[in-house]
Amino acid sequence: MQSNQSRHTDTARFDRRSLFRGGLGLAGALALSRPAQALFGSRPEGDDRTLVLVQLSGGNDGLSTLVPYGDDEYFKARRVCRVDPASLHKIDRYRGLHPALKRLSKRYKEGGLAIVQGIGYPGPNRSHFKSLDIWHSANLEGRVQDSGWIGRLLESRWKENSLPELSVHLGKSVPYSLHSKSHPPVCFEIPESYRWVGEARASKELETGGEDDRSSVLDRLRGVMRDARASSARIRRAALSYTPQVEYPSTDEGTAMRAAAALIDARLGSRVISVEFGGFDTHTGQPNRHARLMSGLDSALASFLDDLEGRSAGEKTLVLVFSEFGRRFQENGSGGTDHGKAGILFAAGAPVQGGLIGEYPSLTDLDDKDLAYNIDFRRAYASALDWLGADSLPILGEKFNPLPLFG
Repeated sequence: MQSNQSRHTDTARFDRRSLFRGGLGLAGALALSRPAQALFGSRPEGDDRTLVLVQLSGGNDGLSTLVPYGDDEYFKARRVCRVDPASLHKIDRYRGLHPALKRLSKRYKEGGLAIVQGIGYPGPNRSHFKSLDIWHSANLEGRVQDSGWIGRLLESRWKENSLPELSVHLGKSVPYSLHSKSHPPVCFEIPESYRWVGEARASKELETGGEDDRSSVLDRLRGVMRDARASSARIRRAALSYTPQVEYPSTDEGTAMRAAAALIDARLGSRVISVEFGGFDTHTGQPNRHARLMSGLDSALASFLDDLEGRSAGEKTLVLVFSEFGRRFQENGSGGTDHGKAGILFAAGAPVQGGLIGEYPSLTDLDDKDLAYNIDFRRAYASALDWLGADSLPILGEKFNPLPLFG
């Protein structure tokens, strides 16, 4: 074993059967889409990149995902929750990926996966809600604006684009990151539950506005429904014609990633797609629970990446996988770990230049018994914003140096 000083520096649940009953994955889900020709007619040339955000809700244990097996301090702190070094997909003599991350490990070795170590933010908060607010707003104060960071991206980068599917969340509850007054997202879990979040604002305007306002809102809603009827057949055909190149796992995660792939391949104009995987709050029985979570992530995400490989749309897709915080360095008395601070972030997709980014957090120089962050998560956001052709300064509120994610 090596000492820490010598370390290297290199929830949403889906009804799967309902979602794809009869092979009709996205037909109902996109029922309010505008006609396809309207989208393609208004989109600037080259403006066809897609950011996919995968949120690991609950606080993923970075120490069990990217394991510092070469450090004695890890084994002292993790007697029950430790991962057997012999089973790891070793990256070097200090760290290795969890044994369940078989396919993602292969992708890493081939150069298609970047791992950002020690990601977090100043003055970390161990509350799920507050920490998610900070990640979703890209602001250390949390929800101090009407729009999340993706909402501000859409308002800035695609100001004149009113397409409802510009941002899509696959799940029950839209994350704050997608909130926007002018560019509300589409949210769906199964086709019958399709919801354009702009409807809530329109309903409020109907209740509070004057006679002229109500008339204007009604006219707008009628226009949306006309678009829905006109585009329904086209969208059904697009959904039915989508054929994955790989078999996705029969899990909620697999279903969500298959839906994301279909959206991207159909070129419906979605620039940001959000997906949530739950269950990462592993206070008890962590070893088996976390192994299942890693297996689910590996199978769903690797299938998605393999599916898009070679497709022109896949060449322009970036995936960021994040969690609101890591877990505590020391395991608890229930065979689990409690809320911590610094964690890891995965970046994947054809544009990504793989490898380790940043330094693994010290296992001896801790922040109140937690791993201390060394990379601000907003640097990852700045990287994605630059890649999307957006000015990150007005969106993030200050300038952050992008990470070396791309070749």
